Amino acid sequence: MKKQQEILAKIQEYIQAGVFPGADFALLEKNEVHEFIQGNAAIFPEKITLTKGKNWDLASVTKVVGTGTAVIDLILAGKLEVDAPLQDYYPEFADASVTLRQLLTHTSGIDPYIPNRNQLNASELTEAINHIKVTADKTFKYTDINFILLGFLLEKYYNASLDQIFSTQIFEKWQMTKTRFGPVKHAVPTSQTTPVGSVHDPKAQVLGVHCGAAGLFAPMEDLIKFCQAYFADEKYFALQKNYAKGAKKRSLAWDLARENEEWLLHTGYTGTFILLNPKGQKAAIFLSNRVHLKDEREKWIEQRDDLIKLLLESLTDE
Repeated sequence: MKKQQEILAKIQEYIQAGVFPGADFALLEKNEVHEFIQGNAAIFPEKITLTKGKNWDLASVTKVVGTGTAVIDLILAGKLEVDAPLQDYYPEFADASVTLRQLLTHTSGIDPYIPNRNQLNASELTEAINHIKVTADKTFKYTDINFILLGFLLEKYYNASLDQIFSTQIFEKWQMTKTRFGPVKHAVPTSQTTPVGSVHDPKAQVLGVHCGAAGLFAPMEDLIKFCQAYFADEKYFALQKNYAKGAKKRSLAWDLARENEEWLLHTGYTGTFILLNPKGQKAAIFLSNRVHLKDEREKWIEQRDDLIKLLLESLTDE
């Protein structure tokens, strides 16, 4: 790959600048995989060298590895109607106007603010989400609530908890034997205030295995299997187009990383992302714990987007 060394140099630059202590990074083309491990798993309270096979807190990458793929499979199989109201499948939700398409493309109009959210237990948080305020503004506004509701839909549909659904519908089929909700062992430390192997996201901490927006941990080897499963099944090629009704182009569950709509993308708050071209059978998987040293979200988004741009240039130049 022409720009591979430039990509690795950029990651090393970020490590030296303290953006994250280390990263596990993989480039895929069909069945060919190149994995690179750079830096440390942690620096404080002690330096721990990063090694292969560690579990990473995926944060919002959970939205595609778990919830999004499970919902997409049902839609593509004709078992869910993309423009049907959520209420058709999940009657507990109070607003009849919100559709599956809107949830999947973050155009639901949901106002995610929940008073005293951090004081609520799982039952109280679920009830608050079921009665969340829905506004008339259907422009793109990314919020975890959209995918938490899709997770509730899946639990209603299958009459099972999300951990069971993900295992039976995705992970067992694709031999992703180590992907699961936390707490997990052999994990990379995320933030210094989060117990190692426990989820960083506050809503996922409360909802546990019922959270469709965050909470999964996985090692690189399982995410490679995930991407290759997307390569192997032509039905996922249908995702490589715009499904949003609005100015911001989005696929179902995935963002569209380029104007030509070939590239699917999803990022995670903790410093993770998957960049995926199912039909082209190419992907990049990036795993870091950027909140371990500091949490400068706006600066990280700039740095992450620079890296994604470099990856896209490299992957499309081949």
